[in-house]
Amino acid sequence: MRFEPQDTPRLFAVPCGVDFPRALVDGLAERSKNTPPEALARVELVVNTSRMARRVRDLFDRGSAMLLPKISLLTDLNMRATLRGLPPAQPPLRRRLELSQLIAKLLEAQPDLAARSSLYDLSDSLAALFDEMQGEGVSPDSIRSLDVSDMSGHWARAQTFIAIADEFAETHENAMDTQARQRQVVLDLIEEWQEAPPEHPIILAGSTGSRGTTLMLMEAIARLPQGAVILPGFDDQQPDRVWEHLDDPLMSEDHPQYRFFKMMRNLEITPDQVQPWVNTPPASTARNRMVSLALRPAPVTDAWMREGPELRDIAQATEDVTLVEAANPRAEALSIALRLRKAAEDGQTAALITPDRMLTRQVAAALDRWDILPDDSAGQPLQLSPPGRFLRHIAELFCKPLACDTLLTLLKHPLCHDGAGRGDHLRHTRELELRLRRYGPPFPDADSFAAFEIGRELIPGWTNWLARCFADQTVSGMQPLSQWVEALQQLAEDISGGSQDPANGGLWDKKAGRKALGVIASLRAEAGYGEKMTARDFADLLRALLSQEEVRDRDAPYGSILIWGTLEARVQGADLVILGGLNEGSWPEAAAPDPWLNRQLRHQAGLLLPERRIGLSAHDFQQAIAAPEVWMTRSERSDEADTVPSRWLNRMTNLLSGLPGQGGPTALEDMRLRGQEWLGWAEALEAPTPIPAAKRPAPRPPVSARPRRLTITEIPRLIRDPYAIYAKHVLKLRPLDSLVQEPDPLLRGIVLHKFLEDFIKATVAEPNTLTVQHFLATASAHLEAKVPWPIARSLWLARLERIANDFINGERQRQANARPSGFEVSGAVRVAPLDFEIAGTADRIDVDDLGGLHLFDYKTGDPPSEGQQRAFEKQLLIEAAMAERGAFENYGQGRVERALFLGLKNPLKEVPAPLLDEPPGKVWEELVKLIGAYFEPEQGYSSRRMVFQDTQTGDYDHLARYGEWDRSAAPEPEVLT
Repeated sequence: MRFEPQDTPRLFAVPCGVDFPRALVDGLAERSKNTPPEALARVELVVNTSRMARRVRDLFDRGSAMLLPKISLLTDLNMRATLRGLPPAQPPLRRRLELSQLIAKLLEAQPDLAARSSLYDLSDSLAALFDEMQGEGVSPDSIRSLDVSDMSGHWARAQTFIAIADEFAETHENAMDTQARQRQVVLDLIEEWQEAPPEHPIILAGSTGSRGTTLMLMEAIARLPQGAVILPGFDDQQPDRVWEHLDDPLMSEDHPQYRFFKMMRNLEITPDQVQPWVNTPPASTARNRMVSLALRPAPVTDAWMREGPELRDIAQATEDVTLVEAANPRAEALSIALRLRKAAEDGQTAALITPDRMLTRQVAAALDRWDILPDDSAGQPLQLSPPGRFLRHIAELFCKPLACDTLLTLLKHPLCHDGAGRGDHLRHTRELELRLRRYGPPFPDADSFAAFEIGRELIPGWTNWLARCFADQTVSGMQPLSQWVEALQQLAEDISGGSQDPANGGLWDKKAGRKALGVIASLRAEAGYGEKMTARDFADLLRALLSQEEVRDRDAPYGSILIWGTLEARVQGADLVILGGLNEGSWPEAAAPDPWLNRQLRHQAGLLLPERRIGLSAHDFQQAIAAPEVWMTRSERSDEADTVPSRWLNRMTNLLSGLPGQGGPTALEDMRLRGQEWLGWAEALEAPTPIPAAKRPAPRPPVSARPRRLTITEIPRLIRDPYAIYAKHVLKLRPLDSLVQEPDPLLRGIVLHKFLEDFIKATVAEPNTLTVQHFLATASAHLEAKVPWPIARSLWLARLERIANDFINGERQRQANARPSGFEVSGAVRVAPLDFEIAGTADRIDVDDLGGLHLFDYKTGDPPSEGQQRAFEKQLLIEAAMAERGAFENYGQGRVERALFLGLKNPLKEVPAPLLDEPPGKVWEELVKLIGAYFEPEQGYSSRRMVFQDTQTGDYDHLARYGEWDRSAAPEPEVLT
């Protein structure tokens, strides 16, 4: 195969809507028909992605037997660079670590520039800027000479810092970055080709020339006597006057054809000199014409008025186009999944193209219900894979004290204790979780692990393994990076191996594990170029490195159902193409903020403008929408707010709406109706099966199954929410305590009760300690011992400081009236003639000189008012009635002189129990009557009988299905047997 000589550079093109790899192979085969078999083998074919190279080889394999061309990738130029003796490329991680040292010093000197947590993101963006400078041939001198005189001081600081960082990078001898090496080998090739042009054909296919080095190579190949460049997605429907308006990058770089115009301008050729590579017609020429008109650059959109009426085939252009405008992302994902399922049933090749990774995950999850695993070109981010999550969790162990949720997250991870005894490990983990929920401590340590082992038959060495791997892993201060990497790998392997067979963990076994091990190996190899860092800095660095890697799913995907990113879609073809997430900020993606150079400075320096990414996305859109059958989907609202349609979708709908004479509005309505039909099916699929609402429960269990013992504190619950008593004592259900223990009111009550007990005991033994100073000192000691949260300790102590004087003055009066005698005194009394017992604990009992009892109950919140005590909150009244019936053994059947709530918040409140209005005898009679009522078979335990507020939630409301009924609903008795 040889090209005919010509005086102009050789540019070929494949129009939108033609399968590019197939057209490439067909064109090569057609041009090799009348040549010797070895002629095609002499062709050197350069493509831009490995996926395209695989597809080209596959298409050749499916055809007739022939010798294949030499297929290589643009990235293979690195091998040529090695053969040419260029120094090896610096590992990207090394540059990043070195830059992070400089940026760390910059942040220390100028803390207002950015937060410390953004250290590695800033080093990434600076490294990317240097790569771009080398790829575009922009020298550091160009950056130094930028005019920032009339700009913010931030840009002047950034300019100075870039110069310093560049000088630092240049201190490495015999080392080049990847981009600089790539550019140098291209320059060397161009120089050689100018002296001795290759005699065999060289074809570069599939690239748009968006990067400077690639564009330079494409132009050089196009000028070779036997060189050719094949452009994908060339707009052959665009008039010459439109091409002429693309000469200003500030105005036109976001146009899909701008990169081709720039190449043609550099090669000094016109669009009509670009030859078609094959004669294969696009899927829909009418649609290509319509889309070309819709995407005209802003300065010439007046062409809509002139050329719009010439579109006479709009119905033909849109007949295979469906527009799905879903109410939310879930509806969008489900409708896409339904269409992909139908494509799988019909044997169609279908591809979802979107840069929105959240949408692709939702679609994949929806397809899973039909056991369809799509072939996702992007795979899964390594940081979200099991090894990635595992390593990130372990790195967090170095940063902060071990909490219960952190411990259980790791113990339940599928890679934890992955060796022998995994089943026993999970059983022990469940038992440990229940203990931690019930008894704590909030921050487990070696002692709590040892205490868990007492009385249990565990795997030998399991608690020792827990203590060794999880307890006291927090590291303060700074360490060398090599030490962090070593500690992370060792600890990860120990946790993965487990207590029985530490050497045989499965952390590094599978694909994601091997990828993660590669990241660790890179860190270890380049650790010498990193500075000393804190545990938090190391965890942030690890997270950033893992987030940059991806791993393909190890399971075999469904071959004809594909998910592509926009890069893969540029050189692929499918029967059905779904353009998903067509909203601004998603497609095109929002431009990432550049902390180093703004748009104007980039233009001055000759760097790529932010519009380049938009232009690439526009080209991807123009190619994809030319497929045989197309879906365009978007959601009208995201999780947070209303969305804005993609600018290209907006242009198309506006164009169609403005062409009533050509049937534009009708065609647009038909597109929407087709989409609405699928949305209706998605809604039907999601429609729940109607279930009658639950009725307000009032179960009537057998009398023999009803509780025979309640505590004083449960009596108000029996009055207000009897169903909770039924669930707790009849069904034996207990709510699980929170895994993440917090300084909640329950803990505050426990700690303050114990502190007051010790303080009052001390004042009885030594009356001179009844002072504010001793009160606060005792409180501080208890808080320090029992409350591991510094902020909570400070807040609770501050509350006590505000009431200290009032409490001490009141305590002096209380001790003058009666002597403190008992603390946390437990007692119980039978309720005659019923087979029932009331139990309770008195916070404090004082005895006066005449033997009268004074009962005190401490409340850390607001104590109940006297009115509330008369109606519902009868805890202290029942306690008094119990005391007069000898419930508290050491006090006999004494007379209760006083019962008092002490509210331990500012202002200090003393609320007496209304013993005169509600004497103990009367209270006891009412209690006996209440208890007796629940010994009647007809009495049910109704839910939320008299709750204090409708907003108040109970532990068993979900079991009673509260919400399906309200307080106006009558209880529905149910006899249980």
